Amino acid sequence: MLVFGSNMKTSDFKFFSTLFIVVALILSVSVYNYYTSGVSKDSTKKEIIIKSGETYYSIIPMLKKNNLIKSEAFFKLYVKINKHNDLKSGTYFLSEDMSFKKILEVFEKGPISEGFINITFKEGINIRKIANIIEEKTNNTADEVFELLKNKKYIDGLIEKYWFLTSEISNKDIYYPLEGYLFPDTYQFLNKDVTIEKIFEKMLDNTDEKLSIYKDDILKGKTTVHEILTLASIIELEANTYYDRTGVSSVFYNRMNNNIYLGSDVTTYYAFKIDDWSKGLTSKELSTCNSYNTRANCFLGLPVGPISNPSIESIKAALYPDITEYYYFVADCSGKTHFAKTITEHEIIVASLKKQNKWCDN
Repeated sequence: MLVFGSNMKTSDFKFFSTLFIVVALILSVSVYNYYTSGVSKDSTKKEIIIKSGETYYSIIPMLKKNNLIKSEAFFKLYVKINKHNDLKSGTYFLSEDMSFKKILEVFEKGPISEGFINITFKEGINIRKIANIIEEKTNNTADEVFELLKNKKYIDGLIEKYWFLTSEISNKDIYYPLEGYLFPDTYQFLNKDVTIEKIFEKMLDNTDEKLSIYKDDILKGKTTVHEILTLASIIELEANTYYDRTGVSSVFYNRMNNNIYLGSDVTTYYAFKIDDWSKGLTSKELSTCNSYNTRANCFLGLPVGPISNPSIESIKAALYPDITEYYYFVADCSGKTHFAKTITEHEIIVASLKKQNKWCDN
């Protein structure tokens, strides 16, 4: 019987065996180098936020989604072989031209704050204040913020991207389409050259993260997300504590459910773009019809859109109000809110606060 290769010399067998091993090693090294190298030559920095408690393994899908690694499996193997364990939370900037080694070197050094800028947007501020802060902290102007908000193509693109943005924000009577949707928080950026689009993107992403927790309750409810945020934006400016906010929320729901005007002063200030409340409101302002002004008794229900950018507490209060029989509320000078079922009870409370020098008209 003829066996293939039976005449092959031992030296030939060793040669081909060695050749096979060498070729296999070369291929292995080539594959390894390919998958551990940068995805592209693009050096544009991408912001990566590592949350507390995350590990190198848990962030792998995020790195892949941002096109920073070619293979999730190879990155996991690389981390395991090189024994990288401690991952510090914070903001990092990575680019597609970074190899696995470079990416892990950045993570090993930890988040770098030097050279970066932090911008804080406080709860309850409106778009006008946000525009002024952007002008103060970056190389953009407030006017450029307002111009971007007038860009229909830009706004339509955001509506397509985010589930909580709907055509309701494009109502012609709304002053600023993103009012109420820019989540108040402290944000970190690479430098002052950050674009307004990037700032809004980070704020909207944060809103997405916060609202998604309550998405099922929002979508299955009778009230739209736009209405929830509109109510929350009013609650934010009317009460200081979560307990008071759920109470204020119940008052507004009771009024709306019984066809009673909301009668909120804060909507009048916004309607006339008055940010300095110390000036008070004139009788003309209180009685002039406007799509935001709920004191003029020109329409029932909520104003056309949000009047501030509310905290998560106010959003929760708008979603889950107390069940009460209250129809009135008033805050004293310390910020404490007093509730009443009838106008008579309300007037007695006001008189008592005045007598105790706890009444503050503005």
